[in-house]
Amino acid sequence: MTGPVVVVGDTLLDRDVEGMVNRLCPDSPAPVLDEMAHVDRPGGAGLAAIFAAQHGVEVVLVTALADDAGGARLGVLLAAAGVQVYPLPLAGATPEKIRLRAGGRVLLRHDRGGGASEPGEPAEAVLRIIEQASVLLVSDYGRGVARQPALRVAMAATRAPLVWDPHPRGPAAVPGVHLVTPNEAEVRELVEVPAAATRLATATECAERLRRRWRAGAVAVTLGADGALLSHAGSTPLMVPAPFAADGDTCGAGDRFAATAGLALARGAVVSEAVQEAVADASAYVADGGVASALPPAVRRVPHAVHAAVAGDRVGVSAAASVVARVRAAGGTVVATGGCFDLLHAGHVATLQAARQLGDCLVVCLNSDASVSGLKGPDRPVMRQDDRSRLLAALSCVDAVMIFDEPTPAAALSWLRPDIWVKGGDYATGGGDGDALPEAEILRRWGGHTVVVPYLDGRSTSQMIAATAGRRNAQVAR
Repeated sequence: MTGPVVVVGDTLLDRDVEGMVNRLCPDSPAPVLDEMAHVDRPGGAGLAAIFAAQHGVEVVLVTALADDAGGARLGVLLAAAGVQVYPLPLAGATPEKIRLRAGGRVLLRHDRGGGASEPGEPAEAVLRIIEQASVLLVSDYGRGVARQPALRVAMAATRAPLVWDPHPRGPAAVPGVHLVTPNEAEVRELVEVPAAATRLATATECAERLRRRWRAGAVAVTLGADGALLSHAGSTPLMVPAPFAADGDTCGAGDRFAATAGLALARGAVVSEAVQEAVADASAYVADGGVASALPPAVRRVPHAVHAAVAGDRVGVSAAASVVARVRAAGGTVVATGGCFDLLHAGHVATLQAARQLGDCLVVCLNSDASVSGLKGPDRPVMRQDDRSRLLAALSCVDAVMIFDEPTPAAALSWLRPDIWVKGGDYATGGGDGDALPEAEILRRWGGHTVVVPYLDGRSTSQMIAATAGRRNAQVAR
């Protein structure tokens, strides 16, 4: 493959809540679930992107992220899986799907986040990355990304294999799609044909009608434990049986099927070979325990890396989301900067004041204690993250502070989508330009810009620590 795997579609935040049921609710005959553990993961297009990334290929996800805690959480989880996010703005709340489980079975699914809303316009970088794709996978969950006009034009123009995993509430595939991958229920809603004498006959009729209506190269209808039926032009449908019976959690099996088929096409497989590979992989996925076992360890263990508020209403993801949403609604400019800010000094303040003058709000992305220790050694930070965030939030030039655990603010930036990212210190020397900043490529994904601002010479946290240690040693020697 010469380009990245590009996944386009709606991403949801999925949460599995595991517990035990030992009693009924006293005021109604409903089971009471005592929660024992929970795990968050990206759902929808995000899950398909994670499955593709597990193959060791470069994966880009074009999706819409909301300005809320759910959007921030998705950014962290996707970054942990090695997925590059090219975000579109999303009004409203992150869609969430919560499964309450006991004994390995789902008792209830709770959806929240409201109805679908139109995502914002993609930046030029998004359209360019689609053009460079080695394969394009559209994971449509009916929430609007697959309808975005500029994205549809770019997808229709691609020369890469195009796989479309549809949703009944979503749009038709763009012309020229190579493979459409609905399940039985979806294809029946999409074409609304009366049931035939047998299940196989119904799937065959539905697949053929959908292929003609969408002018698709092929349609593969997934049939659960029975495999998949492939309809393609000028031939008898191909029935691909599952290699073995698999009884387990099927959540995410369709995403797994589509991702595997897309990767096979990118490697040069013909459609029938890609579908056979996808059936085998999806069957193994269900047999091995489904999504709970298939997620990479980095995603299963990733903590809530964007921390809750510790200083009133100016620290935490909710504070940042509130400020950013208010400024964007007024058509203003969102500015962000980041760093450890250990032992806040005059150089820090000068950089923050200069950054705030560039826009209508300033959000500081603050490295957590764990992140600082990983970057600077076990003796740092000198000040804990709660104290550092309180000091920053007390500055009049700072509108909000959010704390992140990763070595870099990449995940936080993908969610915040600032118009301007500011750095000071050594980046402002040597006559370099903003493109030298490591965050510059990330900012280009949504049309943002990076700049450097002047700093005060002679101000350095490391120098302050060294000077303090030197004076202390001198006093001890006396």
